[in-house]
Amino acid sequence: MPRVATGRRTARQVDGVAAEDRAAQHLADHGLVILARNFRTRFGEVDLIARDEGTLVFVEVRRRLSSARWGGALESVGPLKQRRLVAAARIYLSRLPSEPPCRFDVVALEGEECIWVRDAFVIA
Repeated sequence: MPRVATGRRTARQVDGVAAEDRAAQHLADHGLVILARNFRTRFGEVDLIARDEGTLVFVEVRRRLSSARWGGALESVGPLKQRRLVAAARIYLSRLPSEPPCRFDVVALEGEECIWVRDAFVIA
């Protein structure tokens, strides 16, 4: 039976929104302008899309609350996630009149620490 949206969020969803809010604020505090949140495509989702002067920035937000047993937040953005981000970014870019310079950043929230990695990966 398919799930029906009830308007209520799970604790994990609430935590995810809070993490994205914190990341967006961190980026804004450093001069980026947030253009979009949760840009969804059939290939994947981009958590935040921002402008850093003339550069379009696609941002993945990752959060690890306590255990790093499965790797930290940064390590969780592996090759599969990178390919999905790139595919979603290409769709976003296809809707623009011209393609600006762009990059992929990761904001990792490890406990209370906020780690911003610019140019976290490059597309091949």
